[in-house]
Amino acid sequence: MIKALMGAAGSLLDEEYCKEIEKARRDLRALIFNKNCAPIMLRLAWHDAGTYDAKTKTGGPNGSIRNKEEYMHAANTGLKIAIDLCEEVKAKHPRVTYADLYQLAGVVAVEVTGGPTINFAPGRKDSNESPNEGLLPDAKQGAKHLRDVFYRMGLSDKDIVALSGAHTLGKAHPERSGFDEKPWTKDPFKFDNFYFLELLKEDSDSDSDSDGLLKLPTDKALLDDPNFRTYVELYAKDEEAFLKDYGESHKKLSQLGFTPPLSPNAAYHLRRFVKIIAAVSVILISYTIVSINLAKEINRKC
Repeated sequence: MIKALMGAAGSLLDEEYCKEIEKARRDLRALIFNKNCAPIMLRLAWHDAGTYDAKTKTGGPNGSIRNKEEYMHAANTGLKIAIDLCEEVKAKHPRVTYADLYQLAGVVAVEVTGGPTINFAPGRKDSNESPNEGLLPDAKQGAKHLRDVFYRMGLSDKDIVALSGAHTLGKAHPERSGFDEKPWTKDPFKFDNFYFLELLKEDSDSDSDSDGLLKLPTDKALLDDPNFRTYVELYAKDEEAFLKDYGESHKKLSQLGFTPPLSPNAAYHLRRFVKIIAAVSVILISYTIVSINLAKEINRKC
C-alpha cells in the first residue's frame, strides 16, 4: 500500500505550471468578458472533449480540435474563431497545453456568466491526432441519438440533460448550424435554469415559438423521453439542483479519459500521510518482534 501511495505522489504537477494555469485563468476571464464570447468558448471546450470513446479510450479533451483536419468538421464550423481567441492567451502562457487551455476556457465561460464554480484540474496532454468526423451530437436527431453519443463517452441520462442546460447561453448561427439565428433564452449571456423553463413553456403553449426562441429537435427530445423529462422538470423547479448537477457533469466531460495528477499541495499532504503510515508500521513491527521474543522466553522458562 505504501508503494502505491508513493507512486501516486510521484505523479504530480510542478508548482510553476499551476501558477501559469492561474494566470491563464485571469487572462481568459478578461478576454471572455471583453469579447463577450462565453458561448463559443464553452462550445469549444465541449467539442474538444465530446469525441471521447470510453471503450477505445480515444478522443476526448486533448486539444486536437486545434488541428485543421478537426476544426473543419461540419459540427465544428465557426470554432476557429474561439481557437484564434485562445491563441492570445496561449502566446502569454506557452507552457499551458492547448488541452488545458480549452477546458479552462469552458470553465471560465460558465463562471463569468453566473454559472457554478467548477473545480478545474490541470495536467492534460496535447494530441496531434484527430478523431474521425461524426462523433459529436447532431441537433437534428432525437433521444436515441443523444444516448448513443453520450453513453459512448461514459455519461448518463442525468449528464445529458444537465449538460443540455448550457444552451441557456448563446444562440444558433445559420452559417454554422443551418438553424435560424435565435437564442434558447431571453438572456443568452446569463447562465441559469431558464432553458428548462422555456422548454416546459413550449410544451404547454403551442404559440410559444412566436417569442423568437430556439427549440431544436434534440431540445424537444428531452421532453418527449420520460426519463429525460424527469430531470427537465426538476431543473425547471430547482435552479440550485441544476447548477450543482451541471457543475458535476461539466467536470466529468472535461476529464474524460484524463486522470488528474496531484497538485503540489496534495502531494505534500500525501507524502506526510505516507511517512506517518511508515512510522506506525515500524512501531507495530517492533512491537510484534518484542512480543514474539517475550513469548519465546516465557515458554523456555516454563
